[in-house]
Amino acid sequence: MSAARLGNNRTVALVTLGCSRNDVDSEELAGRLAEDGWVLTTDSDSADIALINTCGFIESAKKDSIDALLQAHQLKSDGRFRAVVAVGCMAERYGDELAKSLPEADGILGFDSYKNISERLGTILAGGKIQAHKPKDRRTLLPLAPVERRGGENASVSATKVMEVSRNGQGERVLRKRLERSPYAPLKIASGCDRRCSFCAIPSFRGSFLSRTPDEILSEAKWLVEQGVSELFLVSENTTSYGKDLGDLKMLEKLLPEISAIEGVKRIRLSYLQPAEIRPSLLQAVISTEKVAPYFDISFQHASGSLLRRMRRFGDGEKFLHLLTQIRALSPEAGIRSNFIVGFPGETEGEFAELVDFISQSRLDAIGVFPYSDEDGTQALSLADKVSQDLIAERFQEASRVAEVTVNERALERIGEEVLILVEEVDGNIIEGRAAHQGPEVDGSTRISLFNSSEIKYFEIGQYISARVIETDGADLIAEIF
Repeated sequence: MSAARLGNNRTVALVTLGCSRNDVDSEELAGRLAEDGWVLTTDSDSADIALINTCGFIESAKKDSIDALLQAHQLKSDGRFRAVVAVGCMAERYGDELAKSLPEADGILGFDSYKNISERLGTILAGGKIQAHKPKDRRTLLPLAPVERRGGENASVSATKVMEVSRNGQGERVLRKRLERSPYAPLKIASGCDRRCSFCAIPSFRGSFLSRTPDEILSEAKWLVEQGVSELFLVSENTTSYGKDLGDLKMLEKLLPEISAIEGVKRIRLSYLQPAEIRPSLLQAVISTEKVAPYFDISFQHASGSLLRRMRRFGDGEKFLHLLTQIRALSPEAGIRSNFIVGFPGETEGEFAELVDFISQSRLDAIGVFPYSDEDGTQALSLADKVSQDLIAERFQEASRVAEVTVNERALERIGEEVLILVEEVDGNIIEGRAAHQGPEVDGSTRISLFNSSEIKYFEIGQYISARVIETDGADLIAEIF
C-alpha cells in the first residue's frame, strides 16, 4: 500500500489517453480534486481510485482505453485500487452502453460530472452507486447561432470556466493542477466543433463550438508561466474558428500579441487549423507576432476534391499546394504538418493517386496517415462502396511509405538552418528538444551531442539553445551549438 493511503487523505491516480485536449481536461479534473483535498499521485498502480480519462476518437484509441480500464481493474483485484472510474470522450460517447459491456468499471462519468467530480468519486469510494452516463448529442445543448451561445447553462463542460472563487477564501484562481513538469503545456482556447465532416463523431460528444474568453485564456497563460511553462500550445477542436461565437472571427489575431506580451512566455504555437478557414490575416499574425512559432498544423485529410466533398470538406490538392506556397513565401522555414485518411468509402485508384502525388509534392515536416474505419454516428458509416480492408491496408502502407520519404527529404532541406531548441531532456552528453517547427510529441526532435560530457552541467530542461542543423536521422534533426 502506498504511503499516501496510510493517512486520512483520499488518493487518486489519473491516467490520460488521447490528445492534448484530454491532457488539459485531466489537469482541470486534478485541480478540482486537489481543491477538495484529494491527493493526486503519479503512482499509476496504487491509489484509492484509478481515474481513466479515455479517448473515443477512433477504434484503436477506444481499444487502448478499454485495455487501460481492464488493466486498472486487474490491479484493483490485486488490492492496488479500491475503485476504477472512466471519464473522458469514450465515457461521454458510450456511457451506459460501456457500463453494460464493461462491468469491471465502478463508474462511467460523462462531462457533466466534471464540476462535481469530487462528490462523485467520494460516493463511489464509499460504496455508493452513480448511474452510468446516458449519452446525448451535445450539439443540441447550445443555440445554432454561435453568437447566441454565451452564458448558457448547457455550455459544453469541456469549456467550463476555469477561473473560480477558491473555497479557502483566497479569491479567484485557475482551477487546474499541472500533472507534469514539462516546460511546455497545452492551453485550451475553445471546445467543440461546428463542422460536419462525414467521418468524424467528435461534434456529437464534444458539442458545438464554444470559445473561451480572452481574459480567461490570458489568466491561465499567466498561471502556466508561474508553473514553469515557457511554451504554450493553443489547442481546440478547430482553432481557426476561435472568436466566431464572441462576435469577432479575427479575435485570435488580436489574442496572440496579448499572450506574447506575457513575461516568461518564450514560444507560442497553434494547433489544428482548418485549411478552408485559414485567412490571410491569420497567416500574417502567426508569421509576424513575436514569440509565435511559424508552425502550421493543418487538417487536410485528403487531396482529391471529389473525395473531400464526400467527406463534407473543401479544397483539393491544387488549392492546398497554393496555401503551402503562400505560407513558405512569408516564412521559408515554417513547419507544416498534416494528417490524411486512406480508404474512405468510394476512394478510387485515381483519388488515391491524387493523395499520393500531393503528399510527395507537399514538403511537409510531419505527416500522419490513418486507415479509414467506420465510426458510430457518422454519415460515412452509411456510405456505399466501402473499400475492402485488404485494399485499405495496402493503400495505408503505400501512403505511409511516401509520407516517410517526404518528411525525411524535408528534414534534409533543413541542414544548415539555425534553430532555437527548447531543451526537454538532458542525458549523458545528449541534449534533446524541439525547434520552432517541431510540435510536441508527434513531430520529431532535435538532438545535440556534446564532445565533452562534462559540459552537460551547463544545460537544463526548459532552457532555449541556439544551434545549427548539421545532419538528420530520418525526420529528426542533429544540430551543433554555435
